[in-house]
Amino acid sequence: MLVTAAVCPHPPILVPAMAGEAAPELDALRAACDDAVRPLLGEDALIVVGGAPETRSYGPDAYATLQPYGLAWTSPDDPKDGAEALPLSLSLGRWLLDRQNAGTGAGTGAGVGVRYQAVAFDASPAECLALGRDLAESSGRVALLVMGDGSACRSEKAPGYLDERAGPYDEGVARAFGDADAAALAALDPGLSREVQAAGRAAWQVLAGAGGADVGGPGRFTGRVLADEAPYGVGYFVAGWSRAGHDG
Repeated sequence: MLVTAAVCPHPPILVPAMAGEAAPELDALRAACDDAVRPLLGEDALIVVGGAPETRSYGPDAYATLQPYGLAWTSPDDPKDGAEALPLSLSLGRWLLDRQNAGTGAGTGAGVGVRYQAVAFDASPAECLALGRDLAESSGRVALLVMGDGSACRSEKAPGYLDERAGPYDEGVARAFGDADAAALAALDPGLSREVQAAGRAAWQVLAGAGGADVGGPGRFTGRVLADEAPYGVGYFVAGWSRAGHDG
């Protein structure tokens, strides 16, 4: 059963060493991610979900890395021989967990007891919802860390240039996070999401499935939006969901 979830973005520049002198520009976003991730710790299962070229799970030896993006960083520092690299979204999820564990003095054992699940960027809503239901049913008390960016078409300098539909699209997503509205996330259109370059659509719909989008009814979760920004023309959301009555 899903009891708590956090939504965070996954741009490489979230890592200060990647951002360089521009790192302070995202300090508030990082702090919001820390606040969102903190309640996830201590449940029966913590699963990191993020978009990737294909839907698949990763084994416990998989490692996070930003080497493809020019930073000599991996977690753990010395991956086992033959271990697989996590895709960007899941690597940033592990970085956030490492950051959280380091902040609590628990070391950097983010890989212990954490599962990593990729979902194909082009997976259908039905596939995403089914995956979310399966993840929610995989343990007694499940926490999800859902990694996904909003539209990349929020300004003329954005990676996808300006698309007038991007702002309203992201506004709807932010509203769904704040209202913990799983049905609204489930209803996101894959075609429009692709056109406004919203990389998080599939991962958000996994959350919708885990949150009972097919069950409906108000009050299943409470939601809060901790950040809703587009500093580089890309929508970055940070949000938290907690099941009603959850004491975590």
